[in-house]
Amino acid sequence: MSFGSALLKFINKTHSLLPLTAVSIPSTNDGCLDRTTLSSLIAFLSYLYMADEEPVDQKKYFEDSCKPKCVRAWLEYQGCVKRVEADETGHKHCTGQYFDYWHCVDKCVAPKLFEKLK
Repeated sequence: MSFGSALLKFINKTHSLLPLTAVSIPSTNDGCLDRTTLSSLIAFLSYLYMADEEPVDQKKYFEDSCKPKCVRAWLEYQGCVKRVEADETGHKHCTGQYFDYWHCVDKCVAPKLFEKLK
C-alpha cells in the first residue's frame, strides 16, 4: 500500500471529523493519489495539526538572534544612560540612541521575518 492510498484510507475513515460536509478526493485509475492532490492533502493535514498548537512569535526569536549584531548601538545607548543618570537637570534623554539600537535590530530581523511570512 502506497503512502497516498494509506492517506486516502485515513481520510475516508476520519472525514466526519473534518469541517467539510463532503470530501471528494481525486485519484488515478489504480486508486493512488497524484502528486498535486497528495501535496494538497498533506498541507491541509498539516494545517489541521497546527491548529492545535500554540502559535509561536517568530519575531522574538529573530530579535534575540540579531541583537549580537547591534552591540555597537547597544553600547552607545548604555553609555548615554550612564551620562543621563549623572545629569541633575533632568532635561537629557537617550531616545535617539534607543531608536538607533532598535532600528539596527529591526533591519536585521525584517528580511528573516518576511521570508517566513510568505
